[in-house]
Amino acid sequence: MNSIVAALRFFFTHTIDRPDLARKLYKVKHPRALPVVLSPEEVVRLLQATTCLKHQAAMSVAYGAGLRAAEVTMLKVRDIDSERMLIRVERGKGGRYRNAILPADLLALLGEWWKVGRQQGVMHADGWLFTGQHYLKPMSPRHLHRVVVEAARAAGIAKRVGPHTLRHCFATHLLEEGVDVRVIQALLGHVNLSTTAFYTKVATRTARAVVSPLDRLAICGPKQAAADG
Repeated sequence: MNSIVAALRFFFTHTIDRPDLARKLYKVKHPRALPVVLSPEEVVRLLQATTCLKHQAAMSVAYGAGLRAAEVTMLKVRDIDSERMLIRVERGKGGRYRNAILPADLLALLGEWWKVGRQQGVMHADGWLFTGQHYLKPMSPRHLHRVVVEAARAAGIAKRVGPHTLRHCFATHLLEEGVDVRVIQALLGHVNLSTTAFYTKVATRTARAVVSPLDRLAICGPKQAAADG
């Protein structure tokens, strides 16, 4: 529905130059569903479920750096800055540029993939980090989605997961570890803080760490229970 509204608004405003006809076109607000988030143990099983080094490296970038599927597939070898331990995201959402983190373990895994890819003749210094069927073309986001789905099935994970699930896990796990939400916002490339703050709703470890005001009252302790008995 919203796509139709957007198309009509563009037609009235730009095509026939009648913006007055688009004033009463409103988008329908849909309640935002909570994202599926895997536990750290499930992420380990997922990443280890594939026997293809390229696929494991691509999924590890999605989780380890919090990248979107399209951002992962559009990475080039030169985007990996091993000196500053950063990943340059030059084709982010909305055409925005940003730096993503490059964990040491992820750098080591990418180094392994570089060696194997060079031996296979599909890796070049100016080429794509994750090639498609031809080394001159990148892996497609659809292919990466299929890779994640197949890995989840092999790992025995019943949850509905995709590449974006790994990005959700990245944000949620950082939040549970106490990383400031504004730092996570910058790493994810979110424009609005409210988008990042949404992950507080699925950060279960953070919720469990909160002490209820009822517990602070100590009215339901052992002594009170014995007295009532």
